[in-house]
Amino acid sequence: MGRSIMSSLSFRSSRPDGWTMPKTAQDSGLRRQVYGKIQPMEQPGFWARLFGQS
Repeated sequence: MGRSIMSSLSFRSSRPDGWTMPKTAQDSGLRRQVYGKIQPMEQPGFWARLFGQS
């Protein structure tokens, strides 16, 4: 029951994988239009939002 089937087929392509190629630099203005402003890693807590502290 616990047998896993491994395929002997492999996929080959002349184009490199997306994860092996780093992203090219993007214009900051264009990046802001696409993704919006930079968000903080942690969202402020309730009291910080209430009193307007960041």
